Amino acid sequence: MTTGLSADGLVAVYEALDASPTGNIAVKLSTGEPGSNYLRTDLIGPLVQSFENPTIVECNTAYGGQRANTAMHYQVAEDHGYTAIADVDIMDEEGSMTLPVTGGTNLTENYVGANFANYDYYIVLSHFKGHAMAGYGGAIKNISIGIASSDGKTHIHTAGQGGSMWSAPQDPFLESMAEAGKSVVDYLNGNILYINLMNRLSVDCDCDGNPAEPDMHDIGILASLDPVAIDQACIDLVMASDDPGKEHFMERVNSRNGIHTIEAAAELGFGSRAYDLTEL
Repeated sequence: MTTGLSADGLVAVYEALDASPTGNIAVKLSTGEPGSNYLRTDLIGPLVQSFENPTIVECNTAYGGQRANTAMHYQVAEDHGYTAIADVDIMDEEGSMTLPVTGGTNLTENYVGANFANYDYYIVLSHFKGHAMAGYGGAIKNISIGIASSDGKTHIHTAGQGGSMWSAPQDPFLESMAEAGKSVVDYLNGNILYINLMNRLSVDCDCDGNPAEPDMHDIGILASLDPVAIDQACIDLVMASDDPGKEHFMERVNSRNGIHTIEAAAELGFGSRAYDLTEL
């Protein structure tokens, strides 16, 4: 972890992992709706461009907005500066591919963007924040809902049952995010790392074009090879903060039982809630 919320700080936490990505490298992030707290290129650009021929990857939304249509989504990516720092691939432009889900109670399959298999290593850059449906968004959400195709997003939201994703039962949805995340981790077999940026800590997601102003001060940047540990550490840092704004943030998390995603992921065994936090 570093409290230096800067491009240099981001590079420092990445380098501290001592990872060695090779092959076709994908940088997974949320391109963000216009007006949202999406990750700015002045913050992430130097890290992204430190890789050889990186590709920023994302999938279309399932809720409408400016990123539900591929052509519009590419325009948003350009407007937000991402096409200026790397190639951009909307991975479900040509539909979905299927990943098996093992050990789950809700899903047996996960549908990700058809281009998912084109990349050898994934750098998962997540803006840690609240979320209207999931309670919070971090690494686990970014590899589940984030890598899922538009159809896959609905599949996860409805816990594999279909129908309206706005009225699906909450805990099975959260468990399905963990199950989908496990399918991605299993497929990549270690060729993935996670960085959570704890800035602009709104209770609303980057999928919200008019998010609530953050009540909390920025906290820092964390990096890990474990998606469960990094999300748990971020929640713990919010809870340990003496910032009074944490009450609003944690009310959003707790009202959606957001911690259950972490619980479910740990139970599935693709990460641990126990961690050592080393500050640079």
